[in-house]
Amino acid sequence: MMCRLLMCLAVLPAVSHAIAADGPVVDPRCEKLPSDLLGPFVKLASGEVLAIDSNATYVSSDGGETWSDPRPLFSEDQPIKVSNERALLRTESGVIIAAFMNLNERNWTWQNELHDAPGAVLPTYVMRSLDEGRTWQDVQKMHDDWSGAVRDMIETRDGRVIFTAMKMRHDPGRHSVLTYSSTDDGVTWRASNLIDLGGRGHHGGVTEPTLTELEDGRLWMLIRTNWGEFWSAYSHDGGRFWRVLQPSGIEASSAPALLKRLESGRLMLLWNRPLPEGKDEWPLSGGDGLWSDTPVSNHREELSLAFSSDEGLTWTDPVVIARQPGTWLAYPYAFEFEPGEIWLTTMQGGLRLRLREQDFVSLR
Repeated sequence: MMCRLLMCLAVLPAVSHAIAADGPVVDPRCEKLPSDLLGPFVKLASGEVLAIDSNATYVSSDGGETWSDPRPLFSEDQPIKVSNERALLRTESGVIIAAFMNLNERNWTWQNELHDAPGAVLPTYVMRSLDEGRTWQDVQKMHDDWSGAVRDMIETRDGRVIFTAMKMRHDPGRHSVLTYSSTDDGVTWRASNLIDLGGRGHHGGVTEPTLTELEDGRLWMLIRTNWGEFWSAYSHDGGRFWRVLQPSGIEASSAPALLKRLESGRLMLLWNRPLPEGKDEWPLSGGDGLWSDTPVSNHREELSLAFSSDEGLTWTDPVVIARQPGTWLAYPYAFEFEPGEIWLTTMQGGLRLRLREQDFVSLR
């Protein structure tokens, strides 16, 4: 089980790192990706890889070495700009679904004296492609509320598509999370119950979840909090309702994780731990009701990796795969290009890495 005590982080085995010329210190088992595209990515029926950006898609036919010219997502009369926080999935039936926030409708209204952002708007959208990303249709707005991030999307074994979303709550201002699910490849969507655990601040409440399907059929969501660890939410009905909420025991900075089921069956977790490896303290943020109600570590100078072979009950010792003092390395995406070959990118810090599962699971 991951150590529950922050002090334990200092005694984990160290791994030597290679130093990039003008960037982060990276674990030598990682390679640099040849492209600067953030993703997320999906593999097409042809074996090509599709990437989505703010206003275009790109296709690679050589494993990410080179990419096509940008292919516009929208016509000029569609006032939509896709957020960096987005999710992309190709279903078993071949439909590609993208979920995102529309930055062209962004209206942030935070007022410190109110501890709130009355009328703040950043809508969540979803759309589909039936032709491998060449064209897009069924563009739907899920809600108008301020959406801090869309982080993850999965397809369950029975063909249900679920993606994570957020809604800002007011009086006082704080964030809450939910999921949307579809049983018809994204034609129609159903919202889950809202998970609102209170709080106050423009980064208050619960935020930016990631999710996976467990072997027993439950859905497991890991949620960013300001309480020093992720919280877990479980659904027994395919994401219609999230009725079980509890601390996860996985210590974390106030930053989102990426939880991914690999072809091997293992779970992979990418996240920012609350303390730098080898240290026992870090300056706290918040506690004033502006950032958050409770003081919390916002440490993001290291990105860590761990694997689980027992559905998240225990994990390998976390490994720092990249560190860069003074720079945030956070908001990871992961794409399994081939079984065991993982492309890792981050929205913050610009990591673009390739790693192989077998190089890390042998640590256990």
